[in-house]
Amino acid sequence: MTPLTPNKYSAIKRSLNNSSKTWLITGVAGFIGSHLLQHLLSLNQTVIGLDNFSTGFQHNLDAVQAITTGSQWQRFTFIKGDICHLQDCIQATQGVDYVLHQAALGSVPRSLDDPIKTNNNNINGFLNMLVAARDEKVSSFTYAASSSTYGDHPALPKVEENIGHPLSPYAVTKYVNELYAEVFARNYNFNCIGLRYFNVFGQRQNPNGSYAAVIPTWTSALIKGNTVYINGNGETSRDFCFIDNTVQMNILAATAPAAARNQIYNVALGERTSLNDLFNLIKTTLSSLGLAVAAVKPSYRDFRPGDVLHSQADISKAIKHLGFHPEYTLADGIIAAMPWYKENVSAE
Repeated sequence: MTPLTPNKYSAIKRSLNNSSKTWLITGVAGFIGSHLLQHLLSLNQTVIGLDNFSTGFQHNLDAVQAITTGSQWQRFTFIKGDICHLQDCIQATQGVDYVLHQAALGSVPRSLDDPIKTNNNNINGFLNMLVAARDEKVSSFTYAASSSTYGDHPALPKVEENIGHPLSPYAVTKYVNELYAEVFARNYNFNCIGLRYFNVFGQRQNPNGSYAAVIPTWTSALIKGNTVYINGNGETSRDFCFIDNTVQMNILAATAPAAARNQIYNVALGERTSLNDLFNLIKTTLSSLGLAVAAVKPSYRDFRPGDVLHSQADISKAIKHLGFHPEYTLADGIIAAMPWYKENVSAE
């Protein structure tokens, strides 16, 4: 495959602006789904969104409507439906060019608490979407895979071809997605790309609930004056990826040339940040916004079952074959996201 330049994404956006396609986003009312919707509407694309509001929210859709033009919003059609119901998937895929499949039950702890529900949504629902998209003969099917697939494989950085044993029911379901996609590509000439998300963060990421991700959880706690808990000694590390980088990868994957399809790609920054350093970065950024959090210290507790100690992606495959060019560093993303949390999280 021929390497692509960092300008590839800009060129694709210009092309889309001049030629509207129809996109389906499952999980459109969620954190990642709503950002995909926002960016595609800004490119004057036609978008169908499917969501059952199990983890998504109407206020995410309202936020997108508030920052798009009236004519752009009219290009959006919402279907309240469930990927676990095949007929809903069939309805949603009608006339669609590109599918961005984000709907799933995320969270390692949630899957440990309720593996049956996680399996039903992430495997049965995924298969329903594959069948519906195959029968509609969509141009491409891009789906949210997960870095949890690497499991107990010790090597860093994580390379797509090398995975270990899964450490949670959630990881099992996301690996099964990859296997199903590979089988559909081989047997039905169906174009799939799986995106292994590493710790995605940004505006509109839900800070509430026992399954919330680390950045919104800590940010909310700091704003409210609550205790910030760090699992382990804080030297656990992750590869944090700002939402705009993730949107870029989805659009690049959906429109990828044939030679780059039917592959798995890491979606990350390609860097490793400890939880201690992350906490200090969030605290410093909130302090710069006028919040009195500079003196706050975290509380350390036991490491969480099902998690890995360290995670970092090798993104060279995505750079080479898709033209991925992360536009936001971790610090850039935190600076961009924190004003939203300051405005939308109320201090107690």
